[in-house]
Amino acid sequence: MRPIHFLSVFLFMLPVVLPTVARPCTRVVYKGPEQNILTGRTMDFSMEIPANLWIFPRGMERNGEVGPNSVEWTSKYGSVIASSWEIATTDGMNEKGLVANLLWLAVSEYPPFEKGGDTPGIAISLWAQYALDNFATVAEAVAAFEKEEFAVVTDFIPGTDKFTTVHLSLSDSSGDNAIFEYIDGKLVIHHDPSYIVMTNDPVYEEQLANQKYWQDVPANSFLPGTNRSSDRFVRAHHYIRHVTQTDDPVISVAAVFSVIRNVSVPYGISIEGHPNLSTTRWRVVADQKRLRYFFETALSPAIVWVNLRQIDFREGSGARVLKLSEGQIRGGDVTEEFEPSAPFRFQGL
Repeated sequence: MRPIHFLSVFLFMLPVVLPTVARPCTRVVYKGPEQNILTGRTMDFSMEIPANLWIFPRGMERNGEVGPNSVEWTSKYGSVIASSWEIATTDGMNEKGLVANLLWLAVSEYPPFEKGGDTPGIAISLWAQYALDNFATVAEAVAAFEKEEFAVVTDFIPGTDKFTTVHLSLSDSSGDNAIFEYIDGKLVIHHDPSYIVMTNDPVYEEQLANQKYWQDVPANSFLPGTNRSSDRFVRAHHYIRHVTQTDDPVISVAAVFSVIRNVSVPYGISIEGHPNLSTTRWRVVADQKRLRYFFETALSPAIVWVNLRQIDFREGSGARVLKLSEGQIRGGDVTEEFEPSAPFRFQGL
């Protein structure tokens, strides 16, 4: 039996030795007592993703940035968001406690779009922002998105050979969750409060099947430990359900950070022959009960946070920015440190 056992272990560990190219991220939702809901995520990528924090008020006029048939709307809710390269919203929370997270999904395939056609479109850089601008709850977003009244339009990240393929997660202050994926050009929505973890490939349905398999393995004895998406999914799902369950605002934030740090990828990881391995660039924890947005980068010794209850989101109050993308060292409550700024231009066609 020993040779068979050794071979089984070797085959199981093979992905550690021969990793695949991946752009991993992880998102978890914590559900504590007294409706204490928090969402945490890691942003992992094979290259630096400069991020700044922005305050966007109500009443901002936007369009989908894909030409004359772009979707147009005016923001109904104010939000605090994390930008990527100052061309996209990849994470954020609005004043109603709705949280949006974009994570990589390599198998994504979006519907066809003609720039001068009849179907309205929205650039993928605006997908998360559209949700934050327009919806207070997950249920509202699901009801709107399932109508498929517009096409999500993607393109290469400027200056790179990376074609943007992501899926979107939404969570709200009630603990509801939804995952939105475009598979074979069609929108697939997974909507259930139990969908508290999301990573990357494979598609979410297969991740759930993999999680079901691991439910029969005693997690206190063994958990899969690689950086692969499916392994991170299992670990995050186990830990977010077993960390301290509390309504304490400090301990619950610390608990969520502890989980997303556990599934983070070591900074600057390098393996010969695999030049595109991802590393964790920054992390977010959104407290949806108290409307506080916590942010840390891998290159800073401190966490910053924003109290949305203290922000003036009134129409006309203007966009404001907190610069973090050039290595600025900040710490603590930075709500009053945002500076007025013209909003960045979302990347479109």
